Amino acid sequence: MRISSRRKTIAFFVALGICLVALAVALNVGWIIFNWRAGIFFFFGVLFFVAIILGLILNTIYLVREIRRNEQHDSFINAVTHELKTPIASIRLYLETLQHREVEAQQRLQFYRLMLDDTDRLLGTVEQVLKAGEVGVNRDVLHSVDVDFAAVARECVELARSRHHLEPDSLQYTQPESSAATTVQGDPDELHTAVTNILDNAIKYSGKDVKVSVELAVPDEKRVVLRISDRGLGIPPQQLKRIFKRFYRVPGRPYSRVKGTGLGLFIVRAIARAHGGKVFAESGGEGRGTTVIFELPRAVA
Repeated sequence: MRISSRRKTIAFFVALGICLVALAVALNVGWIIFNWRAGIFFFFGVLFFVAIILGLILNTIYLVREIRRNEQHDSFINAVTHELKTPIASIRLYLETLQHREVEAQQRLQFYRLMLDDTDRLLGTVEQVLKAGEVGVNRDVLHSVDVDFAAVARECVELARSRHHLEPDSLQYTQPESSAATTVQGDPDELHTAVTNILDNAIKYSGKDVKVSVELAVPDEKRVVLRISDRGLGIPPQQLKRIFKRFYRVPGRPYSRVKGTGLGLFIVRAIARAHGGKVFAESGGEGRGTTVIFELPRAVA
């Protein structure tokens, strides 16, 4: 459905370009023929000229967007290929070692743990790609119930601490005393995905010294706000809105070293909007860390 719509859009702008060229040729020929003999032709000539200029501007903007989208798509393909190839190669290496060599029991258990970590990474990449396609088509919440958002956030924090092997001080979590105040309407699995993606980003872009704080607050009767802050690479001010676009990754050497597909925050934004909330980022710039704010409306009692 999306491919067909995109083809129709491209065909429209190609036809628009052809019509504009034909109109320009007709205008020039008519200008030469009439050569200022009547004011009405001058008037229509100006109108046609303005229409051509506006059409060319519109056509150029669309082409630039398509070029950027194709570049982001290519970088996404490269990133996903790397994210899929690396754990597969690692698992294959461990299996070949176990097949051709006698390995001690302790080392064999270590190999099993490493292979399980690689399969988790592989499964996470596949799930992220599938989730991006799902949220791109379905914008509504399919399964909406009362959800204790504090419990969801706490579970995601513990899972992130276990998955990334973090010390207790590396990932700190605070929440309101009353869990009833943090009840929201939504899909618990979708909310779990959103919080997990934000946490994974904060940890990945923190580098070796991970210091991430997660704060759940209820600033008023209408909102539940989750703030996830890190002390990592930070984000340039002009990139703060772009990071939530599909396939987009902040350019530059420090950021390109961090593995990713450019889909995590796009999924977070889609989930936030589907739940009637919003998400945005704050940062003091490069090297000053980042704070992602995830807001949801409170459930009506």
